[in-house]
Amino acid sequence: MTTSAPLVSARERPLPRGLPKGLAPWHRRLAALVERLPSTPPSVAAAAVLNRALLPRLPDDAHRALFGRVVALRVSDFGLRVHLRLCRQGFVAAGDADAPELQIRATAEAFVRLARGQDDPDRLFFERQLLMEGDTELGLVLKNALDAIGPLWQRAPR
Repeated sequence: MTTSAPLVSARERPLPRGLPKGLAPWHRRLAALVERLPSTPPSVAAAAVLNRALLPRLPDDAHRALFGRVVALRVSDFGLRVHLRLCRQGFVAAGDADAPELQIRATAEAFVRLARGQDDPDRLFFERQLLMEGDTELGLVLKNALDAIGPLWQRAPR
C-alpha cells in the first residue's frame, strides 16, 4: 500500500523555471492553497484529456494493467494532485479517499516535456526529476506503453 506524499513546505517547493523572483512568494502561497483543494476538478479535466489523447492509443496490455487501479499524478511546483482510475467508460476521476497504487511526481515542465516526447522518462527518473512511489511494476507498464505510443501532444507548427 502506498501512503500519500507529505505536504511540501513552501520553502521546499520547486519554482517553475523562468518565474520572476518577485513572484516566488505568491507562487508558493498559491501552490500551498491549490494543494489543499480537492483533487476532483483537475482529475475530471485530466481524465477528459487522457480519454482523447491516450485511451484510443493505449495498448491492450497497459489497458488491462491499469483497469480499476488508481494512479496519482502530482505536479510538484503547483501543488496540483490528479487521481485517476481506468474503467469501462475510460479514465475517470478517483476520489481523494482512494489510495493510489502508483504515484508519479514531477514538475509541470517535466510532465509537458514527457507528453511532447521531448524528454526521456528514464533520464528524468535517474536524475530524480520524475519520482515514482507505489507499484513500480505498474509504473513500468505505463512507461513502456507511453514509449510505444509516442508523443501525446505536440506543439503546433508556426
